[in-house]
Amino acid sequence: MNENPRFIHLLYVPTLSCNMGCAYCYLDGRTVDHVGESPLKTLTYAVDKLSKSNVMPFNISLHGGEVTTLRPDDFEALIAWIDEYYRINGDMISAAGFKLGRPHIKTNLLALDRHIETIKRYQVSVSGSLDLPFSLHRKYRRDKAGKDTLDRILANIELMRGIDNRKKVSATIFKEHFERLDEMCADIRYLHENTCLDMNDFNFMIGFKVPGSPMTALSEQEQVLLFERMHREFEGTELERGLREAWFAEFTQSYCTNCDVCGDKFFLLERTGDVFSCVRGQGDKDFYYGNIYTDSVEDILQRGHERIYALHAQSGFDPACGACKHLSLCKTGCPYVKKLYKSARSYTCLLQQEIYKQNGEPDDPEDFPHAYTLRMHPLEAPKYLPPAREDDGLPSLDSMIAADKALQSLYDPEAFIFRAGGQAYPLSSQLLKRTRTFITILPGMKLEVDVRRDVFDAQSRWPVNNALYMMLLSGDTVVYGDEGREKQAHVMSHMIYRDVCLRNPADDPAYCRVDLTDILAPYLDYLSHDKPNNLFFTTSDLREVHYAKQKNNGYYHLRAMNLPFQNIEFYVPELPEKLKRMMGGFKK
Repeated sequence: MNENPRFIHLLYVPTLSCNMGCAYCYLDGRTVDHVGESPLKTLTYAVDKLSKSNVMPFNISLHGGEVTTLRPDDFEALIAWIDEYYRINGDMISAAGFKLGRPHIKTNLLALDRHIETIKRYQVSVSGSLDLPFSLHRKYRRDKAGKDTLDRILANIELMRGIDNRKKVSATIFKEHFERLDEMCADIRYLHENTCLDMNDFNFMIGFKVPGSPMTALSEQEQVLLFERMHREFEGTELERGLREAWFAEFTQSYCTNCDVCGDKFFLLERTGDVFSCVRGQGDKDFYYGNIYTDSVEDILQRGHERIYALHAQSGFDPACGACKHLSLCKTGCPYVKKLYKSARSYTCLLQQEIYKQNGEPDDPEDFPHAYTLRMHPLEAPKYLPPAREDDGLPSLDSMIAADKALQSLYDPEAFIFRAGGQAYPLSSQLLKRTRTFITILPGMKLEVDVRRDVFDAQSRWPVNNALYMMLLSGDTVVYGDEGREKQAHVMSHMIYRDVCLRNPADDPAYCRVDLTDILAPYLDYLSHDKPNNLFFTTSDLREVHYAKQKNNGYYHLRAMNLPFQNIEFYVPELPEKLKRMMGGFKK
């Protein structure tokens, strides 16, 4: 493994078997054991294969099914291996900024007694789940024979008294639980006062409606009422620390809700080798990334990114998120629930806003919505450009554009959309951007531009004579002219007349699409390999508008001395000739 691996969070499911028959199980009948070899085999194979691709789990947690249904020798073998993994790799994990943990299991606690010696020996971190209040646990969380499980679970919790390990529980809240808040508060106190659990380390999880489940999801308003009731009940008590920190931590920026694309970070591996996004996406084809035995690590990682990115894109972007001051903490929420609810925003949005308010979270920088949408919803990005800041006494470029229809056409942020490898990048003028985005162009990548059809009519006396005008500049600089100014080196200018462009339809009928792959290919090897290069788009008539305005308006000349046209900045990595040929090559 190299010095700078890619770090991921790995959930391992050594068995899907479960000893309970909970009324709202998300695995929906899949809780049967795998057959085959030792469950340790898949984990060790996967971690070794990841390591060969320079990928390192910073956390390995055991999930299910129910982990404690494993045979004691299989359970101990897994725990011992993970313990040794942390010992060997702990320095590297800590140096990368991750907290080094202990072997960790997520469990329903029903068969914990079978493995208590292993838990004690290795100080296994235990995260248990139960229902609160207890009366609903007795109703909904019964074993496969339909028997009550609560008393046995409480007895198993008692077995952990005196073990120097982290032990906690969590409870998923539906409307049925919300309607018994008095009981719930009493049972939280009972667990804190009468068991070895410190209920400051406790998590609420908000359930969501799953087809076929008998449970009713809380409305967003009810989620806030739950939050407010817990504050009224426990502020000023010895559980206030938990209330303000752990209880609602699942909805803060430290959890997976803060990822742009959680498919870059979280992976769930089943004993069969199948890889899914996480426990929510487990078994769902849209959240399936491949199989560690049959697919390459690179393909699994790429599929994880692409599938989660696509699901966010399909959900759309809610304008309310663009106006929110805490988008950076939420990133619009879980893609699984967004898909399930057919929603563009988090199903716990109002609750999260209350938590951020209580925590005194600072507002996002004003350019964050633009930066986020540029990464995740690029067609929406032009709507969120932050205002320009020009305080030198001259009229701002924004004000000049707002007062001049010709300049509005010239700087139109919806006129051109660049496409590289199928990914869309709406283009705006480099003079108006508040943030910069860089892309990488590789050999064989398809390069296109979508041009809005009416752009050829803008400020054009004879549209049939108008043309798409492109300028390609290298990141390497040269000194031009009498001014002695150092500027990016011009590499190519190219024109394609209107009627040629209009013959090629785009996905949106308001646009035409121009294939640039063969036009740009001859020049890519002549561009900078270590600095961002620049590609500008306008029309020949709008280009004339710019230079005429510069000549006639001194304020505009000062504000727009550089090329003002819509642009994309990109890198062209220097690749060995053999690799370029394998990837399709740069055409010359």
